[in-house]
Amino acid sequence: MDPAVVLALCLSCLLLLFLWRQSPGRGKLPPGPTPLPIIGNMLQLDAKDIGKSFTNFSKVYGPVFTVYFGMKPAVVLHGYEVVKEALIDHGEEFSGRGHFPVLDRINKGLGIVFSNGDGWKEIRRFTLMTLRNFGMGKRSIEERIQEEARCLVEELRKTEASPCDPTFFLSCAPCNVICSIIFQNRFDYNDKHFLKMIEKLHVNVNILSSPWMQEKNNQPSKFTFEALVGTVFDLFGAGTETTSTTLKYALLLLLKHPEVTAKIQEEIDHVIGRHRSPCMQDKSHMPYTDAVIHEVQRYLDLVPTDLPHAVTCDIKFRNYLIPKGTTILPFLTSVLHDSKEFSNPEMFDPGHFLDESGNFKKSDYFMPFSAGKRICLGEGLARMELFLFLTSILQNFNLKSLVDPKDLDITLAAKGCTSVPPFYQLCFIPV
Repeated sequence: MDPAVVLALCLSCLLLLFLWRQSPGRGKLPPGPTPLPIIGNMLQLDAKDIGKSFTNFSKVYGPVFTVYFGMKPAVVLHGYEVVKEALIDHGEEFSGRGHFPVLDRINKGLGIVFSNGDGWKEIRRFTLMTLRNFGMGKRSIEERIQEEARCLVEELRKTEASPCDPTFFLSCAPCNVICSIIFQNRFDYNDKHFLKMIEKLHVNVNILSSPWMQEKNNQPSKFTFEALVGTVFDLFGAGTETTSTTLKYALLLLLKHPEVTAKIQEEIDHVIGRHRSPCMQDKSHMPYTDAVIHEVQRYLDLVPTDLPHAVTCDIKFRNYLIPKGTTILPFLTSVLHDSKEFSNPEMFDPGHFLDESGNFKKSDYFMPFSAGKRICLGEGLARMELFLFLTSILQNFNLKSLVDPKDLDITLAAKGCTSVPPFYQLCFIPV
C-alpha cells in the first residue's frame, strides 16, 4: 500500500479517536481553541508566556474555556469571579489535585500537596493538628522566627558590606524555621547535612519547574510512613522555596524603588526602633510595610496558574458539564492583575493596598496562596516569616545596588509553573 495512503489512514483514525473523546456523552466541556490530534493546543500556546495565551483565549471564549495539553483537556478559570465561584463557592467539588506526573515520580502522589481523596483529607487533618501541637499559630513559632531572623542578620553582617547573591541566606532562613518546627532544632548555615538538604530542595524545585504534560496515573494516597515522609518533604519544599523566592524578589524591588525602602525604614524607626527585634504585634501599626509585602506577593505572582486542581465529581458549572477528574487550572494572574481591583496592575505600587488615609486595605483579590480547600497550609507561617525577616533586614541594613536602580532588571522569568526572579547582587550596609 502506498505510504501516503497509510499515513492518511492513521491520521484519520487518530482524528476519529480524538473526536470521540470529546463527544457529548463524555460531558459538555467549555469552548476553547480547536485542538489538533495528539498534540492538542500545544502549538497555540506560547511556551514562554502561557499566561498571555490564556488571556487571549479568554477574550474569545470567555472566563471559562478548555485547552488540550496533548490528548488531555484542562479547564482554565480566568478572572476573580469565576475563580472564587469554583474554589470557594464550590470548594469541595473543585478540591481534587490534578495530575502532576513529574511529582508523581518523586512522591508517588503521597504527602499533602499532590495527594487526593480521603487520604489527602486525613493527612491534611493530621498535619494541621501536628503543626498546632508543635506551636503553629502560637507565640513559640514567632519566637523561633525571631531567633532565625537574628541569625540571618548575623550571617549578613559577615558579608562585610561586600557584593553578594542573597539567594543562599534567604533559602537557609525559612528552611531553618521548618527544621525548628519538625526537628525542634535549627542548624548552622555551614552544617554539611543542612547544606545537603538545601541542595536537594533546589534540585526538586527545578524538577517541579520542568514541563509536566506527560501523562501518568496517580497512585492512591494512603496514610502510611511513606505518606508521612512525603508530607514532611512537602512542608520543606513549599515552606522554604516560596518564602525564599518572595524575599529575594522583595529585596530586588526595594533596590529598584529606594523611596519605598526609605518609607519602610521610617516606619521601622517610628514603631520598632533600633534596639529590639520586630514582633508580629508591630504589624498592625505598620500599614505601609504590610502593604509593600502584599504588593510584592501580588506583583511576583509566584504560581500564575496555581497548582492544577481537579473536579471530584461530575459537576454542572456555568451551564457546562465537567466530568469527574477533569484538570482545572485557576489562572491566578488574572485575579492578582485585575485592573478592576488594582489601578496599575502591571506596576509595582504599594498603594494598591492602602486607602486614602494611608491605612492598610484588604482585598478579596489577594490570592497568592490560592483559595478554598486547597489553600496553602503554611499561609500563616509564610506571612509571619515575610514580615519578621524583611523588617529585621531593613532594621539593620541599608540596601545598596551595584548598578543604578533605574538600570535594574526586575523582569520575572516563567519557569514551568513558577515565576523566577532574575539573578542579582547587592550589598548589605550595616546601619
